[in-house]
Amino acid sequence: MTTFWSAFVIVIVVVNIAGSLWLLFGNARATPGETTGHTWDEDLTEYNKPLPRWWMGMFVLSVVFSIGYLVLYPGFGSFAGSLGWSSAKQHDTDVADANAKLDTLFAQFRGRPVAELAHDPKALAIGRNVFANHCAACHGSGGRGAPGFPNLTDDDWLYGGDADTVVKTIADGRAGTMPPWEAMLGDRGVRDVAQYVRQLAGLSHNDVVALAGRERFAVCAACHGADGKGNRALGAPNLTDDVWLYGSDFASLDATIRTGRHGVMPAWQPILGEDRVRLVAAWVLSLSNPAPAAAPEKAAP
Repeated sequence: MTTFWSAFVIVIVVVNIAGSLWLLFGNARATPGETTGHTWDEDLTEYNKPLPRWWMGMFVLSVVFSIGYLVLYPGFGSFAGSLGWSSAKQHDTDVADANAKLDTLFAQFRGRPVAELAHDPKALAIGRNVFANHCAACHGSGGRGAPGFPNLTDDDWLYGGDADTVVKTIADGRAGTMPPWEAMLGDRGVRDVAQYVRQLAGLSHNDVVALAGRERFAVCAACHGADGKGNRALGAPNLTDDVWLYGSDFASLDATIRTGRHGVMPAWQPILGEDRVRLVAAWVLSLSNPAPAAAPEKAAP
């Protein structure tokens, strides 16, 4: 707080307290028989009597309390208070206490492979809660995704679905950029390539247009591969399956090729910490790799 604003707050506080006391004691005395000057129903008047002593005493005590509060706690300009308390310090203390309790909870999962935690009910319960609070806004409460946000329940992965890769994706984030191609391909070229991509995926298409698009697809092969099966190292999706991040209809493909796409997965390690990242990764893995059902016990002969 600057000196000006500190002085401004001090003046406001002092004027309010002094003004309240002046009003209290300035009106404590009244002339016997004095009225408020109002008359009702021609002959009804109200005496102007001072406040009861107990009421004044309570008011004075409240002023004393406020002064004591300003001495002990922040509130009087830039004066920090004799106790040195602040909301920031209180927050840090509360966070430290919570982290100490959570550290005990997370300790049981440290040192264990994430793939193993993906079949631990206790670990999955915590991971599910973390996912619900931080990931569900994009991927949905059940992890089934939305347009522009991958479905986490299938076996199709942009960067890989092994435990280490999933942990890295959550911890460090991802940035998937599809550049716009209209400037290079032209309007006709964009439509040709869109038809060819639909052909690769086994969708309805125009054979003649798709043939022209096959030649132009060479500029896309650097990321998606000559066969269109993608490249996990780059996060380039497979164009030959039935999994589509932004849609497989012609209009969606045309827009993707024409104007490009830019998907960002934020880095969660600084926010969640290593323990929570590993637990939410375990829960994500469990979505596409559920635990096998237990074999029924054989009846005794």
